[in-house]
Amino acid sequence: MVFNHVWGLFSHPEREWEAIREERCSIGRCYLSHVALLAAIPPVAAFIGATRVGWRVGFGDPVRLTTESALQIAVAFYLAMLVGVFIMGKAIHWMAQTYGARPTLERCIVLAAYTATPLFVSGAVAVYPVLWLDMLVGLAALAYTVYLLYTGIPRMMGVTREQGFLFASAVLTVGMVVLVGMLAVTALLWGAGLAPAFTN
Repeated sequence: MVFNHVWGLFSHPEREWEAIREERCSIGRCYLSHVALLAAIPPVAAFIGATRVGWRVGFGDPVRLTTESALQIAVAFYLAMLVGVFIMGKAIHWMAQTYGARPTLERCIVLAAYTATPLFVSGAVAVYPVLWLDMLVGLAALAYTVYLLYTGIPRMMGVTREQGFLFASAVLTVGMVVLVGMLAVTALLWGAGLAPAFTN
């Protein structure tokens, strides 16, 4: 079950990767039972935080988004995460042969999906939009995501630790490029008139 894997990735990640590898989850099942559920946490939390609580900068009044604007951003954010997992899975599959692995595309997407678990779960903190808190939790989640990547690749891809280290480093680089690309698309969309609308 998906939530057993989530708990296992936090409590005993190395054993949990072995269990995930043996499960042989399809792309559709992985998305329906894991990605679609957990990827909803950050946008839903951010929607609530941005419309009900509001961002506070310094000692000023909280700044809130309109419901319509926040909903558009939340939907776009959710879709971006679904696409991002698939892109990372494809990238892992494409790079695998270089490091002596021949995994299926399904296994690569499952690896990408479960590696992103800390980022999905930590998104819950956006319901309380305080910049320093969200940044602190986000950085901790990112660090644990990197740890999961480095422990997961040797087990899921069936490569040595040395090959896994190089492979994971390459995947991490691709992930950073994808993130920068998503930020660039966001900036372009905002410039095209899809910028957030505030209530005050």
